[in-house]
Amino acid sequence: MSHPVIETQYYTVVVVRTGERFLLVQETKHDHRWYFPAGHLEIGEDFVQAALRETREEAGIEIQLEGILRVEHTPRADGGTRVGVLFLARPKGNHPLKSVPDEMSLGAAWVTAQDVEQYPPRGPEVSYLMAYVLASPRVYPLDVVQRAGTPFPRLD
Repeated sequence: MSHPVIETQYYTVVVVRTGERFLLVQETKHDHRWYFPAGHLEIGEDFVQAALRETREEAGIEIQLEGILRVEHTPRADGGTRVGVLFLARPKGNHPLKSVPDEMSLGAAWVTAQDVEQYPPRGPEVSYLMAYVLASPRVYPLDVVQRAGTPFPRLD
């Protein structure tokens, strides 16, 4: 029996933290609200590559991924599905954030959990994720998500 192919959209969300501040970007859509660097994977790209690219494009900085907060899978009503990886990261160096608007974002800012409402967030998950990360959650190693065919590590 043949099963239908499920259309799947893949995305990343990158929670970048330095001390008590989090990186938010002002989106070109979603009523120009603020969110974490995020976006869909491009053809041939893996989750790590997408997270690094999206942060560079939307915030103008390079980051060091520290781990995975979680993997999300959401079936859609149309029969498709969405799969996302939420990363925890820190900035590499002390470089200025993007300040010139383009098609990727209108700009970026370092924001504390106390000041988040001054940057109208896209949704309540912005405050929730900030509080979650500040509470020192379990962070999974980056190698939890691998390309198919990657050899398993030796156990001896």
